[in-house]
Amino acid sequence: MEKKNIYNAVYKVNHAGGSGSCFYLKKYNLFVTNYHVVEGFKKLAIKDNNKNPFPADVVLVNPKRDIALLAAQGDFSWLPDITLADLASVGIGQKINVAGYPFGMPFTVTEGTVSSPKQLMNNNYYIQTDAAVNPGNSGGPMFNENDELIAITVSKFNDADNTGFGIPVTALQEILAGIDGLDRSTFNVQCHGCDEFINTEEEFCPSCGEKMIENIFCERGLTDLAVFCEEAIGDLGIDPVLARVGNESWVFHQGSSEIRIFVYNRAYLICTSPINILPKKDLEAVLTYLVGADLSPYQLGIDGNQIFLSYRLHISDIFSDYRDEIKRNISRLALKADEQDNFLAEQYGCEFSEYAKQN
Repeated sequence: MEKKNIYNAVYKVNHAGGSGSCFYLKKYNLFVTNYHVVEGFKKLAIKDNNKNPFPADVVLVNPKRDIALLAAQGDFSWLPDITLADLASVGIGQKINVAGYPFGMPFTVTEGTVSSPKQLMNNNYYIQTDAAVNPGNSGGPMFNENDELIAITVSKFNDADNTGFGIPVTALQEILAGIDGLDRSTFNVQCHGCDEFINTEEEFCPSCGEKMIENIFCERGLTDLAVFCEEAIGDLGIDPVLARVGNESWVFHQGSSEIRIFVYNRAYLICTSPINILPKKDLEAVLTYLVGADLSPYQLGIDGNQIFLSYRLHISDIFSDYRDEIKRNISRLALKADEQDNFLAEQYGCEFSEYAKQN
């Protein structure tokens, strides 16, 4: 498998709690990630490196092994078939590649070596490496020199400086060996006592009596502010689940324009779009327009050479008599941004922002 194919097989996981990484197993038509990446969520979004979002359901979690399986909607038949390695061949000093989306940033691959092929931590064995592993890498793959999967990356050990860990591929193989009877239409928990799949809320495993993790079937709720913002996003015909990039934070595209909605300083809701880049010459005409244009309630602004269209309001206003008007303004900002970027490109020769989505 070429590095480009590794790049294609690794996706980003987004939900209201943050982000992580995942990778596709063609044989099973499932994406693999960590349980702690999706904990508290049953529906989320995965994104390729071109920022194309796909809805995904969490169909199985195994908390003890920190593994989760996702079923996504979309055609992934063109993705490469990842080969699972024979861990008997993993040794100290072996070269590996860690692929994923650290800190929610674009896709990266970092190189390192195996420091320990069988490190015992928290009653589980891990592959230890000196490769750079950061929050956001969790759930992504670790590949050996032959581009075979040797582990699922874990970055939840905060006290392990300059050290990365991976869940050995054998743990994943054991789960995959028993999923033939898995109901992919619902959320399942695999009992750590008997490996039974449980899809109804239970205090104890119906098969072996093992106590279930408290609230494991519960989903994380949204704040009133988040519900309000997602109603505005939904009014655009966009699935808000696909726009979530963290707690009270959303990013999506309306036409070509990228729209960002987030809370600032715990007091303001910012809706903004980086629509265009200033031309390198003949600036007078476009600057005159930017200073004089009345797009109320929106504002045009510049940061460096980047032109923004923004809408700012105090969060308290959302719970006032202006609630419906504000919701409409949020939706209309997305439409106005998609209109303005074309206008500035045609009238003043402004290039589209690097964040724009070109068809």
